[in-house]
Amino acid sequence: MPPDLIRPSTSGVSLRALAELIGAALQSPSDALVTGVSLDSRVVRPGDLYAALPGFNVHGAEFSTDAVRLGAVAVITDEAGAAVIRQSARETAQTGGEPGDQDEHRLGVPVLVVDQPRARLGQVAAAVYGEPGADLTMIGITGTNGKTTTAYLLESALRALGRRTGLIGTIETRIGDERLDSAHTTPEATDLHAFLALMRERGVDACVMEVSSHALDQHRVDGVVYDVALFTNLSQDHLDYHRSMDDYFAAKADLFTPSRSRAGVVCVDDDWGRRLVAQATVPLTTLTTRPMTRSEAGLDVRSDDDWVATPRGADDDADSIHGQPFSLRHRSGDLSLALVSHLPGGFNVANTALAAVGLMSIGFTPAQVEAALAVPPSVPGRMEVVAAGAAGEPRCIVDFAHTPDAIDAALAALRPSTRGRLIAVLGAGGDRDRGKREAMGRAAARRADVVIVTDDNPRSEDPAVIRRAVLTGARSAVTEGAGVAIDVIDGGGRAQAIGEAIAMAVLGAGGRTGGEGDTVVVLGKGHEKGQEVRGVMHPFDDREAVRAALSAALGGDR
Repeated sequence: MPPDLIRPSTSGVSLRALAELIGAALQSPSDALVTGVSLDSRVVRPGDLYAALPGFNVHGAEFSTDAVRLGAVAVITDEAGAAVIRQSARETAQTGGEPGDQDEHRLGVPVLVVDQPRARLGQVAAAVYGEPGADLTMIGITGTNGKTTTAYLLESALRALGRRTGLIGTIETRIGDERLDSAHTTPEATDLHAFLALMRERGVDACVMEVSSHALDQHRVDGVVYDVALFTNLSQDHLDYHRSMDDYFAAKADLFTPSRSRAGVVCVDDDWGRRLVAQATVPLTTLTTRPMTRSEAGLDVRSDDDWVATPRGADDDADSIHGQPFSLRHRSGDLSLALVSHLPGGFNVANTALAAVGLMSIGFTPAQVEAALAVPPSVPGRMEVVAAGAAGEPRCIVDFAHTPDAIDAALAALRPSTRGRLIAVLGAGGDRDRGKREAMGRAAARRADVVIVTDDNPRSEDPAVIRRAVLTGARSAVTEGAGVAIDVIDGGGRAQAIGEAIAMAVLGAGGRTGGEGDTVVVLGKGHEKGQEVRGVMHPFDDREAVRAALSAALGGDR
């Protein structure tokens, strides 16, 4: 991301004040003003503090000289990094070069040495940029599935309520009306605080953020205290990074502590939500879409959760692509909101209800929340309808679902409104959690009539090997009688697989194979506009691929 786009025009704190803040010795006098913080030596700007962190293959201290040449006024690193800098200075002197001014590390600028420098960056960046998060209403959302959708619901509602908003998440970063593509769900702390400062400078007064488990574990959101933190759910994902589901949960749960949030809203539709309620150390509000449980005597027992979302109206059992009306009732019986989930699936009722309770937690009235959430949001790549299923063509939908639970939920949501076959196209990412691949295939085969397995982002792995694991899971579900799928197909490359699914559905929609009203759902990549293969990012957008395949199958009639 170009650094000019993420730097506010005014910022700065003295190096001496920073050193005192983090308890680092400043052995050489310096009146330097630190006006920015950078992790990347290539984009350092004059006035920056360069953060030289240990990496997988090389220590960032190796690039300290480059950072100083570009204008860094100081370096923050650990003991290992300081040793690298000292060794570099000795080598420079031995070869007749200029080692720089005679400070403690002979780099020419002060070096702040601390334990775990990454863990100090949030505090440092917040100070450099003037504690911008404190001047914004901050809403953080964590969980496995639903973070992006809930973030867009909140951002859309806040705009409808007259707030000027910022958004930081998987798809993009929004600063008012300016949009920047996101490299990570949650940016590094150095960029995060610069974004928040830029938002403040441009009149933004509320920021909605997705907060990933990686970000919490890697200190990327240090220095931010959220006015309210929201929890959606937890299911298997990222076990290539976290050692176990317990570790994954622990990273998420850290958001619900006083150093990170003032209050929380927790969806308790799964056991992980209940577990979070038991151990969180900030005031919590609970929400469920599953209010009835069965006692040992077989009697229905109503939960005592703060808010309960239940279907309403004549279409109580409908799960339509056009929206689901539901009631959100407080356990006191004194408050009830009439809401609509504009996206299909029970999980989107939960997302909408979570957004509603989050808005009330920061001071909006039930009437304001009802009106604000009545405005349909646009959520790229989340149950996004590419073709609505007009005469002679199938309904085509693109969704980001890439975990077993998300695939199950997405397909379950589309089943009631699919008159013909439900055709699922999906794959699994390479160099990521291998343990979920067969489970993804099983989830698809349990819900879809046709499962076409294809490539996602293979990255450095052999695509055929990844497909084989997903196919194994899908076929095992069929063999065990646990699925409804009648066809499980190796679709090969992604464009080819999407084309095969669309062609199959067009034939069905036209009645030439006796089927009508097919739905094709392409899962896994959602909003993404590239496909990573062997270290190269190739342009690829599922939505464009679907449109191209429809045009070809319909004889160029689109």
